[in-house]
Amino acid sequence: MFKEKRLLAELKVKSLGIIDELTWCLAGGFNVITGETGAGKSLVIDAIEALLDGRLEEESIRYGADSSRIEAVFFIAKNPLWPRLRELLEEKGIAVEEDDLVMSCEFRRQGRSVIRINGSAVTRGLLREIGRLLVDIHGQSEHLSLFDKKHHLDYLDAYAHCTDKRIEFGESASRLYALKDELAKLKQAVAERVHRQEILRYQNDEITRAKLKDGEEDELERKRRVISSCEKLKALAYEAYQALNGDDGVGPVALSRLNEAIRSMQSLVALDPSLKTQADTLESALAGIEETARDIRSYEERLEYDPRELEEIEGRLELIHTIKKKYGTSVAQVLEHQKNIDSELARLESATEDEARLENDITRLKEELGRQAVLLSLARKKAAAKFEKDVEEELGELNMSQVRFEVAIRQADDEGGIPFDKGRCVAFTRDGADEVEFMVSTNPGEPLKPLAAIASTGEVSRFTLAIKMVLAEADHTPVLVFDEIDIGVGGRSGDVIGKKLWSLARHHQIICVTHLPQIAVFADAHFSVNKENEGERTTSNLAVLEVDNRIKELASMLGGVSRSETSVKNAVEMVQKSENWKKTQTS
Repeated sequence: MFKEKRLLAELKVKSLGIIDELTWCLAGGFNVITGETGAGKSLVIDAIEALLDGRLEEESIRYGADSSRIEAVFFIAKNPLWPRLRELLEEKGIAVEEDDLVMSCEFRRQGRSVIRINGSAVTRGLLREIGRLLVDIHGQSEHLSLFDKKHHLDYLDAYAHCTDKRIEFGESASRLYALKDELAKLKQAVAERVHRQEILRYQNDEITRAKLKDGEEDELERKRRVISSCEKLKALAYEAYQALNGDDGVGPVALSRLNEAIRSMQSLVALDPSLKTQADTLESALAGIEETARDIRSYEERLEYDPRELEEIEGRLELIHTIKKKYGTSVAQVLEHQKNIDSELARLESATEDEARLENDITRLKEELGRQAVLLSLARKKAAAKFEKDVEEELGELNMSQVRFEVAIRQADDEGGIPFDKGRCVAFTRDGADEVEFMVSTNPGEPLKPLAAIASTGEVSRFTLAIKMVLAEADHTPVLVFDEIDIGVGGRSGDVIGKKLWSLARHHQIICVTHLPQIAVFADAHFSVNKENEGERTTSNLAVLEVDNRIKELASMLGGVSRSETSVKNAVEMVQKSENWKKTQTS
């Protein structure tokens, strides 16, 4: 029955409390667990909670056992959560079967617990993340998600169907956070950037003032050698000139002898023209040597020792060497370094421009976020009014008509936040600018208090059911667990609760532990937990109740273990009435 709703298909528990070994095959729809006090009904719920939390106290492990093992099989392929779950699991490298999701925990007395999903070891964090998507447990403890303020915004948004607006706001907020991070990094480096710019500008100015030219250093070195060796160079030039065209006092010099050779060749060519080319070559050589001699003479005359020029050259060379020592091994490398300085300065100047651009982008995005936040808040406020009315109607049917229920929607002022209304700037998260909390007044004349402040367990149970009924279609958690929802509730209210749980089971798989036959009679599947003594050990067992045994169980719940004829008759009538009522709801 209700196979399509049977998300949690099977639960196996081994060595937990008085449970030795238990296998529970659940039905879809409304699953009820009953049994005498101390039989271990709540242990089954404890097992689910321990599995989803990935933690179990050592004293909960069955006496004599080294470990406790809990395993659950979920049918998820046709569930709306399946795409999200599949993506989440595949991101973690976990094999995903077509139909089943198997979660298991082995809790050991010694050593670390072993947590697996589909056979792959996983972290407790991932287990809990998956568990929160699949199951919501409502019991007598502080673990009630409904009574945790941080979940109230989620409930309201689900009811208001404004998830799309919230997602849009979240995407815009994420962009703003990214821009703020980028700006913070730029500002964090601003002092370093300014210091770097000062250094680079100094280096650039120093190189620019030096007015370096490629090849200049070699030319200066040559000039320095010339000036430093002026006397020697003059002597060598004089000797060269004298050898070519002077009078050394010994005999004819080069040009005189060459002229003699040319005259002889001219006479020779007159008699034998075949040597005309050689004669011309000698004449050309004569002209070249004469020019060279004049150049050497001119060079010698120009040579003059100038100490001021030498000082200037050496000063210039010293400057070049200093610049090279700082910025490169050659003038070419220094000039290349200056190009790199120019490029880096341009990048740093661009970073300053980026900072201004980011600040402008942040301002514009904040304004856009402010507009989105106002629209989102208006949608929530509009839905909150109807949500309050619907919850109060449900509470009225649960004999709590005197209760006032209100959805408090507030914003926190924050000068660094986003513009909201009336010139205010408010804090925000990816969920918007609203803080949402459910408030109640359980008695006339009493002020509103946070929902979490409800003290009566009966009121807690009925509030849980009322809000879950209102959120039935909007709440996407497929499995809802109610542990002893009937505490503090009488038979008359129990009948109403039973009907509402059955109705809620049209949208969810419901698991409920109860003492009230008025609730149990509406079950789609009824299970009984009992304990047996096996030798010196006590063991808890769970069994599905078919028609006859179910009548007996309901009769025992009505009249005690003795099960009088009257209680049996009343149980039969209750079953018939519940079945007739169900038909009216499905027709």
